[in-house]
Amino acid sequence: MRQEFHITSLVVHAAAKSVADIKQSLSALEGTEIHAVTDEGKFVVTIEGETQGAILDNVEAINALEGVINSSLIYHQVDPAEQKSEEHHEH
Repeated sequence: MRQEFHITSLVVHAAAKSVADIKQSLSALEGTEIHAVTDEGKFVVTIEGETQGAILDNVEAINALEGVINSSLIYHQVDPAEQKSEEHHEH
């Protein structure tokens, strides 16, 4: 069975006064990692997930955070991930 693995990177622009709150909220989202943040409110974020829907749910959650002005998709990659099967192992 083939599955997919998605990774997306975003730049999130937020109000400077909201940086600490948004940093905490982003860290709490599953599959989301902050790679850089400025005092002015710019975040570089990646989101990883098994479906495009999971990625989009997190992007929508980020955009809905109080203090977020906007987010811009920078990169999106989809890789096939093969599920390991026990039948390939001989004893």
